[in-house]
Amino acid sequence: MKLHDELPVDHRLATVYRVGAGLCGLVLLVFGCLGFADQLSFFDTSGERIAGLSTNGALSLISVVVGVALIAAAVVGGNVASTVNIAVGVLFLVSGFVHLFILDRAANILDFRMSNVVFSFLMGLLIMTFGMYGRVSGGLPHDNPYWRQRHPREAHRHDEASRVPELVHTSSELPPGDGDGARRAADAD
Repeated sequence: MKLHDELPVDHRLATVYRVGAGLCGLVLLVFGCLGFADQLSFFDTSGERIAGLSTNGALSLISVVVGVALIAAAVVGGNVASTVNIAVGVLFLVSGFVHLFILDRAANILDFRMSNVVFSFLMGLLIMTFGMYGRVSGGLPHDNPYWRQRHPREAHRHDEASRVPELVHTSSELPPGDGDGARRAADAD
């Protein structure tokens, strides 16, 4: 089973996935680069702050790597960007919960503070929302490619039902040389 076989491609939604991955990746990349610019030590927990968040060299490196991954997903686009957004968003949420429990402990090697935890939750939810947009919902429209992929029979019936008015419209406009018998047969359909 290949991922591209299971997930349909939808060009309208690909823009949302790309923009979300690109913007969030850019924010993380800038945050990480600012941490490197301040030449922070790798596992320092002295409370250096950049843009209101505490950081160290390790957190800066992680931010740069995740930011580059999101930007790369934005360049690829489509279902890849959506899937990467969802995965990174979940990782941010998990990171927020883990760091919430290890605040003010020796295990807090990334120097997280409460502002970092809140940022991790908000960024995770934002990235996940971009990734799940148009893909996960109970009320997807029938022309949505994800709904069509999950409900092939209903999608086929929906396609057939939408073609019926076209057939009636075109059959009533038969050329005049076909005679009344052809016109009555077309009207009977």
